[in-house]
Amino acid sequence: MNMCDLLSGLNDAQREAVTSTEGVIRVIAGAGSGKTRALSHRFAFLVEEVGILPGNILCVTFTNKSAAEMRQRIHALTGDNDTGYINTFHGFCVSVLQEDSSAVGYPKRFLVLDNADIDAMLQIIYEERGLSLRDMTFQKARDMIEMRKLFKEPDYYQEMIALSLEGLRQKYSDAVRAEDIIFYGYLYQEKKCFGLDYNDLIKFTLYILAQRPDLREKWQQRLEYIMIDEFQDIDLLQYQLMEVLCGYHKNLFVVGDPDQTIYSWRGADIRYLLELDKAFPGTRTILMMENYRSTPEILAAANSLIAKNQYRLEKDLIPTLPPGEPVHCHLADTQEGEAKWMAQQMLDLHERGVQWREMAVLYRAHYVSRSVEETFLHARIPYMIYSGVPFYGRMEIKDALAYLRILIYRDDLSFLRVANVPKRNLGKRRMAALRDYAARHDCSLYQALQDNVEEDIFRNTKGRQFLSLVENLSVQAEERPVSEVLTAVLQESGYERMLRTEGSQERLDNLAELKQSIYEYETTCGEEATLEHYLTHVALLTNSDTEEHRDRVRLMTVHAAKGLEFPYVFLCGMSEGIFPSRKVRTLQAMEEERRLAFVALTRAEKGLFLSASGGRNFDGAPRYPSRFLLDIDTDLLDRTGDFSERLIQEARAAIESSQRYLPENDEQTTLMPGQRVRHSVFGMGTVLDVDLEKSAHVIQFDDLPTPRSISFKAKLERL
Repeated sequence: MNMCDLLSGLNDAQREAVTSTEGVIRVIAGAGSGKTRALSHRFAFLVEEVGILPGNILCVTFTNKSAAEMRQRIHALTGDNDTGYINTFHGFCVSVLQEDSSAVGYPKRFLVLDNADIDAMLQIIYEERGLSLRDMTFQKARDMIEMRKLFKEPDYYQEMIALSLEGLRQKYSDAVRAEDIIFYGYLYQEKKCFGLDYNDLIKFTLYILAQRPDLREKWQQRLEYIMIDEFQDIDLLQYQLMEVLCGYHKNLFVVGDPDQTIYSWRGADIRYLLELDKAFPGTRTILMMENYRSTPEILAAANSLIAKNQYRLEKDLIPTLPPGEPVHCHLADTQEGEAKWMAQQMLDLHERGVQWREMAVLYRAHYVSRSVEETFLHARIPYMIYSGVPFYGRMEIKDALAYLRILIYRDDLSFLRVANVPKRNLGKRRMAALRDYAARHDCSLYQALQDNVEEDIFRNTKGRQFLSLVENLSVQAEERPVSEVLTAVLQESGYERMLRTEGSQERLDNLAELKQSIYEYETTCGEEATLEHYLTHVALLTNSDTEEHRDRVRLMTVHAAKGLEFPYVFLCGMSEGIFPSRKVRTLQAMEEERRLAFVALTRAEKGLFLSASGGRNFDGAPRYPSRFLLDIDTDLLDRTGDFSERLIQEARAAIESSQRYLPENDEQTTLMPGQRVRHSVFGMGTVLDVDLEKSAHVIQFDDLPTPRSISFKAKLERL
């Protein structure tokens, strides 16, 4: 494709972004402004016009789905199967570690762990040390491990690298508290199977780049151009990785929208985008504001809403589409009335020929969907909850992937999952014997079975058939496409026969869908489509990367809708205490809530329906319409329902009163336990605890016999 073709159809801002190659370039790209088009055309421009090799370009996206879409677009533009490093940060770190993991004593074949793998490890730890879910649920254990890795013990990875397996096992054995047992047991289990979770991937990569100047220079020199999408969502570790990688050529191109920063709760920091020019003097900024997604009416409402935020770059989305229908806004008496109004609007749209899949219901939190679901069932509106059980989290999919994984890794997690599925008479007693042998001989469970398969305890099992299956298919896996290997695994293991015997047609359909997804993966990746590459690829997938295409209305949280778009969007539960959430404690957090509402509005292409309900909250307080509805200029909304002037005045007064007590940020909100304070009434005291759920400090005052819970709103003088 020649340069004229590459630049045709681009607006001025997009063309400037595509043809600007050198230095640090910041593109502020509004919602629906064609940033994916600009990124893919810039990649193609570097390859086709400048002559840069694809393998010298890193393009980072935030989901595997968007990375796959980017690869397809670039392939269509260049016709070249080599699309360089187009990946998530985690996916790129896998590439680094597969090349240089020997620098930390890990083999090139390491496991990328997902939540199901972590749960399997926790199961082993709980059984070994006699823990139960009363000590800690798996969900809380996973969260604890992540928080400990990120904040409490950020240098944990140095122990994983430096300590021997026996040394880690000793720390695990010596641990007494449940939290320590779980944490060190998990590190031991990780090292035992050479597994790395998402946090490890970046930590290990940063460690290698810091400790090995030769490897750092190799990667810096290789990556002549670095492009990062969704830069407003970047966190500290990702920022540090970016800083290191662009340290040689200093060609950095970032695209983001500060008005769509909605992940500060998981480490995203809007300042990385807003203050990039301070970190990199000479940064060039390009504004891409022309919106190709939504009607002028939708954009006007979104612009009006987000303009109320203070900490932002002042800008407006510019419509390019012809006028459409007005933005509808309804205030019902009850939640049921709100759901019925939505259902009627959808039935009317469907009568006009709109398919169910073209409509989406967005809400701040899943609990809001209860009345909506009940109403949809009654009205016979087909729907699906987006972000229910992820496709790759379903039992039969995890089983199939475990079978594929054991062909490569012979790891304990896969062994425990499939060695006795279908039944091979390898029950708890025999598994315990294998565990005991593996612990004594410091080997895998698979090796333990190989060593003991002729012993009396395994005589009446199908252990030998299982070993033969794995050995034979392992050889085939090196020569056959992944899709063929999967077919052979499911047939020769008896897994599909088991499902047919059980009459599990839905599970069989899911396996057929898995085969189809692998076939699509093979056609996209070409020569890279090895079994090992596929297993790494699929381990990095998240629920947002998978989507069902049946004709149903989709219900999801606004966070889950990020990056998606729908012809018709229904944003419900727009009441104070719901959206914005009652848990908002600071002005900064309130601005993030408003950005979240902005993201919700800009998902809509043709029609936008906003709704709230009146009545009272569970605590008896009146339920007011959300401040975000009141932020939008009234002449931009087609209001129906009970929007009386008296109600609006009451709502504004209540909102203004609550806003008055919000501190700027968390640093001004919370005090550390042990902090001495002075209260205007109770006098001197000491902070004992911080109750985030109730937004209060627990304080023992010197002149009071018992502690008091004091609201964050109260003025306390620090001493």
